[in-house]
Amino acid sequence: MKNICFRDDVLPLKNKLFRLALRITLDKAEAEDVVQDTMIKVWNRRDNWERIESMEAFCMTICRNIALDKVKAAARRNIAIDDNISEAPADTSYEANPEEQAVQRDRMDTVKRIMDSLPEKQRSAMHLRDFEAKSYKEIAAILDITEEQVKINIFRARQTIKQKYAKTESYGL
Repeated sequence: MKNICFRDDVLPLKNKLFRLALRITLDKAEAEDVVQDTMIKVWNRRDNWERIESMEAFCMTICRNIALDKVKAAARRNIAIDDNISEAPADTSYEANPEEQAVQRDRMDTVKRIMDSLPEKQRSAMHLRDFEAKSYKEIAAILDITEEQVKINIFRARQTIKQKYAKTESYGL
């Protein structure tokens, strides 16, 4: 019987949950609400914790489902979800000049826009694999799809980003 402690096993997952929720909702405040709702749901199911094989997969699945529900509810209300994702920190080393920093920021913004335009399953699978370093098996459990579908979604996401980025970079040349 596995002894699970909310403080030690669940709370440390909040940053991963936030990144997943942010990737799905594309709104910082909405992602924070999703994480809070996830923590409440996990806490309310504390009687079942000993039967859970992976607390992380359990939490990520709940977070994903809540985030998807919020996105669907917003779409039904015709509310545009704001694209206020905080920018990645620019390279501030003494070697990088302001022009290189601006070019790097533009490239990151382009990749973020392309990634945000991907279908939800592709975006989530790629995020979990590339940013959260999850295995295909863990991603399959979180997204409730087969490992083969995970591989296909990640491949398609990467191909789409590669093609759209190349098209963007070659525009006007």
